[in-house]
Amino acid sequence: MIVLQRSCRGLINSHLYVHLKRQWGSQNMARPSSDLAAFREIFSKAKNIAIITGAGVSAESGVPTFRGAGGYWRQWQAQQLATPEAFSRNPSRVWEFYHYRREVMLTKNPNPAHLAIAECEERLSKQGRQVTVITQNIDELHRRAGSKNMLEIHGSLFKTRCMSCGHEAANYKSPICDALEGKGAPDPDTNDAQIPVLQLPRCEQKSCHGLLRPAVVWFGESLDSDILTQAEKVLDSCDLCLVVGTSSIVYPAAMFAPQVAARGVPVAEFNMEDTPATMRFKFHFHGPCGTTLPPALGRHETEPK
Repeated sequence: MIVLQRSCRGLINSHLYVHLKRQWGSQNMARPSSDLAAFREIFSKAKNIAIITGAGVSAESGVPTFRGAGGYWRQWQAQQLATPEAFSRNPSRVWEFYHYRREVMLTKNPNPAHLAIAECEERLSKQGRQVTVITQNIDELHRRAGSKNMLEIHGSLFKTRCMSCGHEAANYKSPICDALEGKGAPDPDTNDAQIPVLQLPRCEQKSCHGLLRPAVVWFGESLDSDILTQAEKVLDSCDLCLVVGTSSIVYPAAMFAPQVAARGVPVAEFNMEDTPATMRFKFHFHGPCGTTLPPALGRHETEPK
């Protein structure tokens, strides 16, 4: 699979997309089906289901995506702040951005799409069937919904990593440090807080006190090789794949489902709009994931009560 060949996070540009289209095949494809009954028949027989989720799922919980028109924090888009270079230049600004996102997430809840996935995983596990969530989201809403078999390929907003000792830990403090309290407003006319670096979140390991960063995968950074290896195993063994609320433009995740489809496994896309990969898939269900996903993943008539 291509999963481990392109392990740095980035946006698919036109050159890469042409390369991927050639790799996925250039033949004319029929429009994906929206036949729910046909999908449900395949779903009822699937033993290993991979569910790839993106920002569209979280957006339905009111989580800002920082994508497209209006997708700015102050005057910056996420890809301008979510980089090692941005953090090196201005750690105060980047921490304001992530503090804002953390505080917003504490006010949000899983939506029907998250809950449908978690319920499906729990129900099918009792039948000896497996559901694995591979999420690009860093908000932990899948975890809060009850999903357990999950790979967070871009990390978590609620984990930190020390720039000095490398220690990584869960961190749910609100605010994460005193200096960030009340900071991070997204309005374009808000001035940077310019917090001194020694007042930013610091490591609490003994004798360290190094600067902490969010334990997320920034643009240009490599994804965790262990997590990618696990994802590759899931994608190589699944007999049904769902792509839920993802734009299919952030790689390497954008390449996951087309590679699964290329080996003949049914792939169903649930999204508000077509994506660059839509025509590679067997099914496409248009609309809010919280509306389309629950009936797709509900108990099938052939399942035991």
